[in-house]
Amino acid sequence: MKTKILAVIAVTMLSVVSLQAQVSFGVVAGPNFQNITGKDHYGEKLETGLIMGFHAGVKVNVPVATDFFFQTGLLYSCKGSKNDFLRITTKSTSSELNTTTRVGYIELPLNLLFRPEFGNGHILLGFGPYVALGIAGKQVFEYDNFSYEQKIKFSNLISWDEYWDMDHAYYRPFDAGANIFAGYELEMGLFFHLNAQMGLLKINPKIDDDEVDDDAVYKNTGFGISIGYNF
Repeated sequence: MKTKILAVIAVTMLSVVSLQAQVSFGVVAGPNFQNITGKDHYGEKLETGLIMGFHAGVKVNVPVATDFFFQTGLLYSCKGSKNDFLRITTKSTSSELNTTTRVGYIELPLNLLFRPEFGNGHILLGFGPYVALGIAGKQVFEYDNFSYEQKIKFSNLISWDEYWDMDHAYYRPFDAGANIFAGYELEMGLFFHLNAQMGLLKINPKIDDDEVDDDAVYKNTGFGISIGYNF
């Protein structure tokens, strides 16, 4: 009986060691091309423009089956958009006013990765959800030679007075959505892939005023390029 117990323990320990040997860690970074899409307070489609942001962080691949991995990590990601003056959208083609919104998030991806061998490396195909927490940001208005900056504050509910606060712009602290990416990993561990994200949560706060019609829905969306290295 003791021999059988010791055998089971030994097999379990070997399995854990084998699994740990296959877990890989890496670093990743690259540019994002981000936008905020949705509709304004009158139910009209937002007409915002792309900004260039970036993402950077660490990741880990945990094997779950042959060629399949659970991929997670922790990233800093800069998101936002252009031309959303006080959340009343303006087109850069019809106005000299330009507004740039940038919000920094700490992001946790939860992806399923398919990583089969191809040539001397591996194909990378992945998808899954992400969750993110806003930690900082700013909104800058530019008109001719005039420039004015607002700091981002995070709240799920704001008053009508806060909406018109000239010192701050308000966004919800949490975001979540879907990831998808495709790329290639070289034999040496260097990899690159194209990625896209679609935010599924409303990121603008609710206005706590019964006299205000608030049909606005803002969501993050974007795509980018990732370059990284698996150790």
